[in-house]
Amino acid sequence: VVREPELVTSTAVPIFYKSVPKELEISSGGSDRVSLEIRGPASKLTPQSLADTAVQIDLKNVARAGLQTFTIRREDINLPEGVAFVRAIPSQVQLEFDRQVSKQVDVRVFLGGRRGTWRVAEQTVNPPQVRIVGPARRVDEIDWAETDPIELPPDEQGQAGEKRKIAERVHVFLDDPQVRFDGSPMVEVK
Repeated sequence: VVREPELVTSTAVPIFYKSVPKELEISSGGSDRVSLEIRGPASKLTPQSLADTAVQIDLKNVARAGLQTFTIRREDINLPEGVAFVRAIPSQVQLEFDRQVSKQVDVRVFLGGRRGTWRVAEQTVNPPQVRIVGPARRVDEIDWAETDPIELPPDEQGQAGEKRKIAERVHVFLDDPQVRFDGSPMVEVK
């Protein structure tokens, strides 16, 4: 009987968060990957054998907003049978939680390109406001969302006194990655 050699290796695995309370959001901190140091038979430490390995942190006991620390434990990792957990780097994940809120914000039209002699006489946006959702502190800082650029025609295509109508469906953009739209991020600009 020849025993397979036992090896130690490290592998980067994703972190998943489960049972996130509906009224709270992860507002900052944390990581989406962690490096695990593991020990086991060489045949169990192949990339194929470890492909489904991940850390799952259970957030069911989170009851309030604020900063909280979670230690990565063996119970949080789905390792193949025969593979032992040595340590995680980092060994803890710190997350900040905030209340989830939503609000309506105005949509501002972003005029791209050179305006030259063209001037905007009138503009309408439909819908004029969009609903955003996210962590309370971040949502409170946002007063408006901006459209993708609306290009005005080049000067040489127009004549003095000429009027043109432009109608486009465009996306609306928020500069904060923690805040999202509650509904479609598309508007019609005329």
